Amino acid sequence: MTSAYLLPMKTAAALFPLLALMLFLPTAVVLYRRHGAMPQWRVLSLLGFLYYAITALCMTLVPLPTRTADMCKRFAAVAHPQWTPGNTFGDIWKEAHHKVTLNALVLHNPAVSGAVLNLALLLPLGVFVRYHLRRGVTAAIVAGFGASLFFEVTQGTGLWGAYPCPYRLFDVDDLILNTAGALLGWYMAGPLARLLPAGEAPDDATLARRPVTAGRRSTALLVDLIGVSAVTVLGALVTAGDVYSAFRSVPRVMVAVFAVWFVVLPWLTRTTPGKRLLLLKLAPTEGDGRPALWRIAVRAALLAVVTLPLMATLVTASMILLNGPSWVVRRVRDATAADPRMIQWQLIEYFPQVLLFVFVAVVLGGYVLTTRRRKTNLWAHERASGLRTVALTRTRATTGPDVDPHGGRDQPHTHLTGRVTPRHPT
Repeated sequence: MTSAYLLPMKTAAALFPLLALMLFLPTAVVLYRRHGAMPQWRVLSLLGFLYYAITALCMTLVPLPTRTADMCKRFAAVAHPQWTPGNTFGDIWKEAHHKVTLNALVLHNPAVSGAVLNLALLLPLGVFVRYHLRRGVTAAIVAGFGASLFFEVTQGTGLWGAYPCPYRLFDVDDLILNTAGALLGWYMAGPLARLLPAGEAPDDATLARRPVTAGRRSTALLVDLIGVSAVTVLGALVTAGDVYSAFRSVPRVMVAVFAVWFVVLPWLTRTTPGKRLLLLKLAPTEGDGRPALWRIAVRAALLAVVTLPLMATLVTASMILLNGPSWVVRRVRDATAADPRMIQWQLIEYFPQVLLFVFVAVVLGGYVLTTRRRKTNLWAHERASGLRTVALTRTRATTGPDVDPHGGRDQPHTHLTGRVTPRHPT
């Protein structure tokens, strides 16, 4: 029985790093916008929930069957949904071979093991709803039923039509057990939360007393770099007639886009698109007036020394991936045909993957190094230009009750003005 779950667990472990990298930036943006900070415990809990969600999905779908001509015949037993509530008890009695013993009915009964696993499948979801989302029991039931319904419909439709027939059974008892598991997890989260950190974000008064963290500024800068790179690729492809010409026009297009992004827009709006997304703006080191154009230009020039090579790497990898590695292989092969010893062109096939790996490693490594301290001095380009980054008003949800994981009581709400107001009148 253990081997049946080994493949789904291995699949989840293989998918987790890729999905974590893909969701890291959106998660950071949401946390900084809502809380003004990205607490380490909250990030760890989100990563833990992501790994759990991938594992739960793999448990319901993996292993995928081999598509054959007799596939529907092989899975004929699960072709029709099971709509009778309580049918699991009949399966337990059948697997016990009508013997009323502890081993037959419980310990060595595969139907009982399956029911327990279905109950435990969404138990962490209930814990997450109460501890992390701070929502009530109704939200846990809705989340559990919704997740279970998605799993069952995915199974009952043959992976949403990817297979000609279902390869796993749509069972109404699974819906009941999964939802009950999420409900049980919500109730278990109360005692469990007392053993875990509170995970509360700093309030507005605390954030106002300290400078914007390096992690928040790095996230805004990363959003800007991705935006400049994407616009550069699009502009190069639009202005050039073919991919090779677009590749040659990348440097001048990138410089023009960078100037507009980091000089013109900050001069007009006091912020870049990335900073605006993270609710940040530029201000003089002394005071809070409009930054001078020459200060913005100095800041952008110094920033370009560090960021342009990084963006060039990303744009190069994007162009190669859009056109396929064979294009680069062909170009290098033609250029070095006279002297094959100049370069081992076969390695160029892996060039995009290597560039993307280096880019991600640099970004994540920089994030880890810059977030080790809560308070950081101004960066070099900020000190030279006399500009600093300040925070705009934060946003938080203003609807729905906040549930205290320790006792279910409502928590204070923060409105768009950033003021904390109690839920109940005093």
